[in-house]
Amino acid sequence: LYFSAQEGFLNFYHIKDLQYEVKICADISQPISSLIFSPDYTSLLLVTDQGTVYSYRPVHSGEAVKLLDTSSSCFLAADFLTPGHNYCVSVTISGEVQVWSLEDGTFLSKLSLGIKVHVT
Repeated sequence: LYFSAQEGFLNFYHIKDLQYEVKICADISQPISSLIFSPDYTSLLLVTDQGTVYSYRPVHSGEAVKLLDTSSSCFLAADFLTPGHNYCVSVTISGEVQVWSLEDGTFLSKLSLGIKVHVT
Protein backbone atom coordinates (compact mmCIF):
# COMPACT_ATOMS: atom_id res chain seq x y z
CA LEU A 1 0.00 0.00 0.00
CA TYR A 2 1.43 3.39 -1.02
CA PHE A 3 0.34 6.43 0.93
CA SER A 4 1.16 10.12 1.08
CA ALA A 5 0.16 13.02 3.29
CA GLN A 6 0.70 16.75 3.51
CA GLU A 7 4.36 16.35 4.53
CA GLY A 8 5.40 15.34 1.01
CA PHE A 9 6.58 11.83 1.87
CA LEU A 10 5.69 8.79 -0.21
CA ASN A 11 5.23 5.91 2.24
CA PHE A 12 4.98 2.20 1.58
CA TYR A 13 3.05 0.01 4.01
CA HIS A 14 3.92 -3.68 3.73
CA ILE A 15 1.02 -5.52 5.37
CA LYS A 16 1.13 -9.21 6.19
CA ASP A 17 -1.43 -10.84 8.43
CA LEU A 18 -1.72 -8.57 11.48
CA GLN A 19 1.77 -7.10 11.10
CA TYR A 20 2.88 -4.12 9.04
CA GLU A 21 6.08 -2.29 8.23
CA VAL A 22 6.33 1.34 7.10
CA LYS A 23 9.04 2.56 4.74
CA ILE A 24 9.56 6.10 3.47
CA CYS A 25 10.21 5.75 -0.26
CA ALA A 26 10.63 9.39 -1.29
CA ASP A 27 10.66 12.88 0.16
CA ILE A 28 9.63 15.51 -2.37
CA SER A 29 9.08 18.30 0.20
CA GLN A 30 5.74 19.35 -1.32
CA PRO A 31 2.24 18.21 -0.41
CA ILE A 32 1.25 15.35 -2.74
CA SER A 33 -2.27 15.73 -4.13
CA SER A 34 -2.52 12.43 -5.99
CA LEU A 35 -0.77 9.13 -6.70
CA ILE A 36 -1.44 7.41 -10.02
CA PHE A 37 -0.12 3.98 -10.98
CA SER A 38 0.65 3.15 -14.60
CA PRO A 39 -1.63 0.49 -16.10
CA ASP A 40 1.10 -2.15 -15.67
CA TYR A 41 1.93 -0.97 -12.10
CA THR A 42 5.60 -0.38 -12.87
CA SER A 43 5.56 3.40 -12.40
CA LEU A 44 3.85 5.77 -10.02
CA LEU A 45 3.14 9.43 -10.76
CA LEU A 46 3.27 11.76 -7.75
CA VAL A 47 1.37 14.98 -8.41
CA THR A 48 1.81 17.93 -6.06
CA ASP A 49 -0.51 20.81 -5.20
CA GLN A 50 2.04 23.19 -6.75
CA GLY A 51 1.90 21.48 -10.16
CA THR A 52 5.05 19.39 -10.07
CA VAL A 53 4.95 15.80 -11.34
CA TYR A 54 7.41 13.15 -10.16
CA SER A 55 7.92 9.57 -11.31
CA TYR A 56 8.70 6.76 -8.89
CA ARG A 57 9.44 3.18 -9.92
CA PRO A 58 8.74 0.83 -6.98
CA VAL A 59 10.87 -2.01 -8.39
CA HIS A 60 13.94 0.22 -8.53
CA SER A 61 13.31 1.70 -5.04
CA GLY A 62 15.21 4.81 -6.01
CA GLU A 63 14.44 8.48 -5.65
CA ALA A 64 11.39 10.13 -7.12
CA VAL A 65 12.46 11.87 -10.34
CA LYS A 66 11.03 15.29 -11.17
CA LEU A 67 9.47 15.06 -14.61
CA LEU A 68 7.82 18.41 -15.03
CA ASP A 69 7.05 21.57 -13.17
CA THR A 70 3.91 23.31 -14.40
CA SER A 71 3.51 25.64 -11.44
CA SER A 72 3.32 28.68 -13.69
CA SER A 73 0.50 27.30 -15.83
CA CYS A 74 -2.30 26.68 -13.28
CA PHE A 75 -1.89 22.90 -13.42
CA LEU A 76 -4.93 20.78 -12.49
CA ALA A 77 -4.15 17.10 -13.01
CA ALA A 78 -1.96 14.48 -14.68
CA ASP A 79 -2.31 10.86 -15.66
CA PHE A 80 -0.60 8.19 -17.75
CA LEU A 81 -1.35 8.20 -21.45
CA THR A 82 -2.17 4.58 -22.20
CA PRO A 83 -1.36 2.04 -23.48
CA GLY A 84 1.95 1.66 -21.76
CA HIS A 85 3.72 3.89 -19.26
CA ASN A 86 5.98 6.04 -21.44
CA TYR A 87 3.87 9.19 -21.60
CA CYS A 88 2.01 11.50 -19.25
CA VAL A 89 -0.85 13.86 -20.05
CA SER A 90 -1.59 16.99 -18.00
CA VAL A 91 -4.28 19.65 -18.11
CA THR A 92 -4.26 23.28 -17.02
CA ILE A 93 -7.07 25.56 -15.85
CA SER A 94 -6.89 27.41 -19.17
CA GLY A 95 -7.80 24.18 -21.00
CA GLU A 96 -4.39 23.26 -22.37
CA VAL A 97 -3.78 19.51 -22.58
CA GLN A 98 -0.07 18.64 -22.66
CA VAL A 99 1.78 15.40 -23.41
CA TRP A 100 5.14 14.68 -21.74
CA SER A 101 7.73 11.91 -22.02
CA LEU A 102 8.14 10.01 -18.76
CA GLU A 103 11.68 9.03 -19.70
CA ASP A 104 13.12 12.52 -19.30
CA GLY A 105 10.22 14.96 -18.84
CA THR A 106 10.43 16.28 -22.40
CA PHE A 107 7.41 18.28 -23.53
CA LEU A 108 6.03 16.59 -26.67
CA SER A 109 2.74 18.16 -27.66
CA LYS A 110 -0.18 20.31 -26.59
CA LEU A 111 -3.79 20.88 -27.52
CA SER A 112 -5.89 23.85 -26.50
CA LEU A 113 -9.49 22.96 -25.68
CA GLY A 114 -10.50 26.60 -25.96
CA ILE A 115 -12.35 26.57 -22.62
CA LYS A 116 -11.46 26.86 -18.95
CA VAL A 117 -11.31 23.55 -17.11
CA HIS A 118 -12.19 22.77 -13.48
CA VAL A 119 -12.18 19.68 -11.31
CA THR A 120 -15.45 18.51 -9.79
